[in-house]
Amino acid sequence: MAQRSKRYREALSKIEADRKYAAAEAVMLLKTFPGTKFNQTVELALRLNIDTKQSDQMIRGSVGLPKGTGKDVRVIAFCDATKVASAKEAGAVEAGAEDLVKKIEDGWMDFDVAVASPDMMRFVGKLGRILGPQGKMPSPKSGTVTPDVAKTVSEFRAGKIEFRADSSGNVHAPVGRLEFSDEDIVTNVEAFIAHIRHLRPASVKGTYLLNASLSASMSPGVPLAV
Repeated sequence: MAQRSKRYREALSKIEADRKYAAAEAVMLLKTFPGTKFNQTVELALRLNIDTKQSDQMIRGSVGLPKGTGKDVRVIAFCDATKVASAKEAGAVEAGAEDLVKKIEDGWMDFDVAVASPDMMRFVGKLGRILGPQGKMPSPKSGTVTPDVAKTVSEFRAGKIEFRADSSGNVHAPVGRLEFSDEDIVTNVEAFIAHIRHLRPASVKGTYLLNASLSASMSPGVPLAV
């Protein structure tokens, strides 16, 4: 195992063994950890009691965080010519149809999220091998294939995020920046957990949300009481 940095070890020493913290306590604790030269992202990690091999237990989607993420999200929109202007007015860095597909095929990838109107998927489908591995492929399940392209662009610009459980049932989500107020981070944490609870598959038996932790970019995770 790689040697942990002095900063990391100092932060770890502040976490009480076998204790689970309320969200507000966890945020306060994160802010006492040794600082960095950049504004760290705060990330929430959840472990769910799901079998991702079962299609009805795959947890994925998108949700708007009440206080945003603090990140300047670059969104593109696949849409016909009649919607290009409104998509750009909503904040899309690029919008178009076959011309935008060609631009990406030629190597342009300077964006974080791609949304598409349903009628564009016949063109966008060929980008699966490029966008799929990067998690940028528009999908109805993630809320990025929608008839209201401009509204969806605006939502992602304002703090809507995509999430997907990995093969072990873990879900990770950015819930703000360390410079956010404690209250804003807690609001985002509680909103995201509530949304995941709402998605509980009917076939899951026993405890659904097994554990959770909150961390900053360069810190250990603080266990949460959930």
